Amino acid sequence: MNIVVLAGGISTEREISIVSGTMVCKALREKGHRAILLDVYCGDSRILISSGLGASGCELASSEQERSQMTASLFPDTYDVDAAAAYMRSFDDRISEMKRTRREFFGPNVLALCEAADVVFMALHGEDGEGGKVQAAFDLTGICYTGSGALGSAVAMDKELSRKLFAADGIPTAEGIVLRRNEVHKAAVENGVGLPCVVKPCCGGSSVGVEIARTQEEYEKALETAFGYEKEVVVEQYIEGREFSVGVIEGKAYPIIEIAPLVGFYDYKNKYQAGSTVETCPAQLDADKTAEMQRYAEMAYRTLKLECYARMDFMMAKDGNLYCLEANTLPGMTPTSLLPQEAAALGMDFPALCEQLIEVSLRGE
Repeated sequence: MNIVVLAGGISTEREISIVSGTMVCKALREKGHRAILLDVYCGDSRILISSGLGASGCELASSEQERSQMTASLFPDTYDVDAAAAYMRSFDDRISEMKRTRREFFGPNVLALCEAADVVFMALHGEDGEGGKVQAAFDLTGICYTGSGALGSAVAMDKELSRKLFAADGIPTAEGIVLRRNEVHKAAVENGVGLPCVVKPCCGGSSVGVEIARTQEEYEKALETAFGYEKEVVVEQYIEGREFSVGVIEGKAYPIIEIAPLVGFYDYKNKYQAGSTVETCPAQLDADKTAEMQRYAEMAYRTLKLECYARMDFMMAKDGNLYCLEANTLPGMTPTSLLPQEAAALGMDFPALCEQLIEVSLRGE
């Protein structure tokens, strides 16, 4: 298949997205697909697309043969994935300026290349890539892509809304409140959650801006940090215990993985710095607790109207009670990421998983 692996973007998770996209692109090429790596925001102005692809502003090719030749030139048999990733990173220092000087989100040739592909593998992370906006644009233009649709993506990205839906459907989640930047904020002991608590941006990912506050001073500092990313912040009950993640593909839960940081909690550093976290899959849980967590993961998947695949994060308190924290609709995709480790526990290697996620998405399950 001709595949665009879409990555990059302008979120705080841009670099992680590039890493995921690079690994996915290499894996798909290993499986024989003509995959190319593309930055959703920066695009690729080096590619000349003059006609024949059915893209906006392009004339139709005069023959099917001409169209086929054109497509083959865009999705070549030989392709340097690392060079494509380096081209994406060459824009890193210019992203802020680009955001100030232009209005459009999609970069040069992005929509044309995505329309020319058989499918777009979504390796995007963060609000602008996995929050439903890109998915909605693709739905309107008839572009096939991996993962959940616009509605499920938007609902899962909004932690306030997803928490309310969890509670309504009987999925246990931590007690919490949402604060807005322009509101007067009560002291931590008066806000309905108390101390210690977890403070995090409402629509962030990769634990960027997340802090645990144990004192009023730490609480005020955590709010300042979180509001530096977004205008809405979630303040949640701190659950002391063990942390887990459960992938769900086509509505069925995969083996559970336990996440145990050597120091602190599962923040951005512990997620992406090698050797900082012990990850055990399958997690060492008894059969009843395993079944309970997997059942809640599948319920969360349905409650949020997710499709194809996702990953649910859980805490288990010292008393054994489970709390579903949030859903990730486009989980990290490197061979050592959580979902690939869960697939490996079932005997599925990384390239096979990437291919399966495409097949599931094309079926629309």
